[in-house]
Amino acid sequence: MSATAHAHIDDHVHDDHGHHHKETFVTKYIFSQDHKMIAKQYFITGILIMGFIGIAMSLLFRMQLAWPGESNVFFEALLGKWAPDGVMDADVYLALVTMHGTIMVFFVLTAGLSGTFSNLLIPLQIGARDMASGFLNMVSFWLFFLSSVIMVTSLFVEAGPAAAGWTIYPPLSALPMAQPGSGMGMTLWLVSMAIFIASSLLGSLNYIVTVLNLRTKGMTMTRLPLTIWAFFVTAIIGVISFPVLLSAALLLIMDRSFGTSFFLSDIFIQGEVLHYQGGSPVLYEHLFWFLGHPEVYIVILPAMGIVSEVMAVNARKPIFGYRAMIASILAIAFLSTIVWGHHMFISGMNPFLGSVFTFTTLLIAIPSAVKAFNWITTLWKGNLQMNPGMLFSIGMVSTFITGGLTGIILGDSTLDINVHDTYFVVAHFHLVMGISALYGMFAGAYHWFPKMFQGRMMSKNLGFVHFWITAIGSYGVFFPMHFVGMAGVPRRYYENTAFPMFDELTDVQALMTVFAIITAAAQLVFVYNFVRSIFYGKRGTQNPWSATTLEWTTPMEHIHGNWPGAIPEVHRWAYDYSKVDDNDEYIIPGQDYVQQHVPLFDGEEELQH
Repeated sequence: MSATAHAHIDDHVHDDHGHHHKETFVTKYIFSQDHKMIAKQYFITGILIMGFIGIAMSLLFRMQLAWPGESNVFFEALLGKWAPDGVMDADVYLALVTMHGTIMVFFVLTAGLSGTFSNLLIPLQIGARDMASGFLNMVSFWLFFLSSVIMVTSLFVEAGPAAAGWTIYPPLSALPMAQPGSGMGMTLWLVSMAIFIASSLLGSLNYIVTVLNLRTKGMTMTRLPLTIWAFFVTAIIGVISFPVLLSAALLLIMDRSFGTSFFLSDIFIQGEVLHYQGGSPVLYEHLFWFLGHPEVYIVILPAMGIVSEVMAVNARKPIFGYRAMIASILAIAFLSTIVWGHHMFISGMNPFLGSVFTFTTLLIAIPSAVKAFNWITTLWKGNLQMNPGMLFSIGMVSTFITGGLTGIILGDSTLDINVHDTYFVVAHFHLVMGISALYGMFAGAYHWFPKMFQGRMMSKNLGFVHFWITAIGSYGVFFPMHFVGMAGVPRRYYENTAFPMFDELTDVQALMTVFAIITAAAQLVFVYNFVRSIFYGKRGTQNPWSATTLEWTTPMEHIHGNWPGAIPEVHRWAYDYSKVDDNDEYIIPGQDYVQQHVPLFDGEEELQH
């Protein structure tokens, strides 16, 4: 778009802003088209509500693993007929594992994380009045809300929710009569996911168009903060890979309801042969994992972008290797689409094809390592401001490295065979994708809370409590889990009492469960801090972290169109921290940062590492 056309649109929007119609409660808080309000809606629905449900489920099945076969008052109260005399039923165990995985991966870490921060930050950091389409943005959120309601409703159907693991492999998912969790609960799961994918695609297209077309004057792609690069590339991966999962879900619905045989062949139930012929469950695995592996980068890339930004601000140093960071985001995006076979090494895959997927999988470790080393180098000799956002950013680097190292083992087809479908895999992806993404999300929540809620700050001390209990607790859960997996304990088993060789590991399961309960309790500290700070948090300044990016030039009060006057013009990149002149004095005396809209001074050169 030409600068003239851009200026014309900007003036037009600004005129609209001057005569903006009076908003009612419904148009401001419910069917809002303002990106800042939609970000809050995503946070509350995706992260707080769905996150609470997902974590509660994990505690239920962790208690079952720690104390199998024992009566539990929580089971009786929460599970009703699924826990006669307080002993958990085997069917509901798999249902809880399935719903926990689905909710955390898709509803919390995909929609909650991207929906919140892409919506909040893209217009503010690129210098736009709002998203390219406020209406599509609103529709995207309400489709997500509808899919969340359907997914939660499936918990209450008579036969129980979907139960086939979060990957819902056929035949359990394709035959409604296979088990209780294959009935109405599975149908609702598929309908919910189809609506969720529609929401995700609308949101992603909006983010891509906004970043490409609505950047303010001077905001070239190489002046964008790394947060925007991460959200932008995440949206592109989503647009490429989510339609494949939609096709898999639609084919499953056809197998279940219309008698087709895409994923079914030679099925026997109680000695009776069913009429299905010619399908293959491995075809479903290919379709699922073609989304499923890019999905883990859809989850982790926004967290990486947030960590890059928060870390540079709080180290008071330019991010190290800015262009290398962009290149690594692009490399991860490309490679993520050619590694899905590493989830299928034991599916009867040709060993040569296994070696190809091993090669591409190990290749993706290179851009991941570039990011890890660049974060560490950004911290090196920095003037570190240890606030909760910074601690969670550093914590994310730690969990990403520890979780990523086990990925090298799982990415090797020879080594993977030994630990596939054990707790080793569970430990790996919870650290590298689950905990790392949550840490990025928490870092973003503490850092941009003043932007979301009119300058109010979250309590620093409660943030410290939240971080340290979460950090120690999450390693307490997932570090021992690696050893349980190496001992051969299979995942998704309701109990392991049938295997005497695993008896000595029961105490380790109990230890992990205690850590899980403590870690979950720490999240209540975060929720209390978050909700209380909305109303009673102390007010900070317009730019509380002394950051350089454009969002801190907007007024503390939320206004339609973000800036009351003209949108600032950008003159420099997003990381001018601790920049000095020839005399080793700060460019702006007494100030260790220069905001993006400040023109270059005489003789000053723009840095871009």
